[in-house]
Amino acid sequence: MPETNPHSVAAHYAGDFDDDALSSWASKLRAQLDASEVTLGLVFMAPKFFSHALEVLEILRVHARVPVLSGCSSQGLIAQGSEIEEDAGLSLALYHLPGAELSPTRFTQAQVNECASPAFWHEEIGVNLDDVNSWLIFADPFHLDGETWLDQWNEAWPGRPILGGLASAGPNAHSTQVYLNGEVFEDGGVAVAINGAIRLHSVVSQGCMPIGETWTITNAEDHFIREIANRPAYEVLVETFDGLSEEEQEKTKGNLFVGLVMNEYLEEFRQGDFLVRNLMGADPNVGAIAVGALPRTGQTMQFQRRDARAAAEDLDALLDRAQTESGPIFGGVLCCCNGRGSHLFGAPGHDAGLVQQRLGPMGLAGFFCNGEIGPVGERNFLHGYTASLALFVGNTTNENLSSA
Repeated sequence: MPETNPHSVAAHYAGDFDDDALSSWASKLRAQLDASEVTLGLVFMAPKFFSHALEVLEILRVHARVPVLSGCSSQGLIAQGSEIEEDAGLSLALYHLPGAELSPTRFTQAQVNECASPAFWHEEIGVNLDDVNSWLIFADPFHLDGETWLDQWNEAWPGRPILGGLASAGPNAHSTQVYLNGEVFEDGGVAVAINGAIRLHSVVSQGCMPIGETWTITNAEDHFIREIANRPAYEVLVETFDGLSEEEQEKTKGNLFVGLVMNEYLEEFRQGDFLVRNLMGADPNVGAIAVGALPRTGQTMQFQRRDARAAAEDLDALLDRAQTESGPIFGGVLCCCNGRGSHLFGAPGHDAGLVQQRLGPMGLAGFFCNGEIGPVGERNFLHGYTASLALFVGNTTNENLSSA
């Protein structure tokens, strides 16, 4: 395995704002790509740079010679195999993507409110169905109805993977920044449509381990599952929990979720086929359970456990699959939930380090999110406690990986 990836580089800048220091740092990073042209740059900045964000973007565009620059703010950053959770500075990745066709754009809540049909978005931002094979997105969580926006884009560009995350700025912050080329925005989102010889291959690890059997939902209404396999849903939940060992029961308490299959036409269901959602409650009197989704009668489901071990094993398994199924990798973008990192694994660097170990070396940058975006099956979702990895690969297949 080569020591470097000729198509991408990434690094972390730990200092405060300093024009000369940043200019020199960006120039040195650019030099690591040798004579290759930069196709795309991604930048993620800690809140301490908010007042200098415009200046930082200009420095990076000029000294790293970046034609398309996108990104957002976060209190925790990712660069190569490192996760910097405190006093994060900024991270920058530069990608040489031969044959890629990029269309950067910005979108707002006003457009979400105005949308009346999928054709609205095609006309509004000038990207038709044939103009994009995948999307890379960074958005503000405070001034954008993310669920409604994503539903609209799923209809406008069906079957196109949408990957990225919602910006953050710290536990008590109520404003974030998103970046596109030389502009800074505090609302809406920024997007890069990818087409041509490059696409995004998704690895969406929801950090859960399936427990018990797969079941068919036989009675569902709104957020409630009333019957599973023609039995009270609560009864099946208790039976599943009681079937675990004492050690597994202790790990499962407070960490129990529901996985819903998104594609019923598969011959068998694997980790990547379930959308994981919260188990919101259970009522032994009526026999129903409530979930943070809209389950359907006839849909396949399986209970799931989320903890550090499950999250580690899930990501490890998905990266092993990506190693054989994705083809040549030109670089990556890793968007992790704020609840992962040292909060989940006890020490920083788990997810980024594992990505480099399994798929590297590559230029890898990213951030800790207020919500992660990625596909499960043919549809894109907002997730929590998830690691959403977008890999730049050659456009030879539309297969993507996601998990429960």
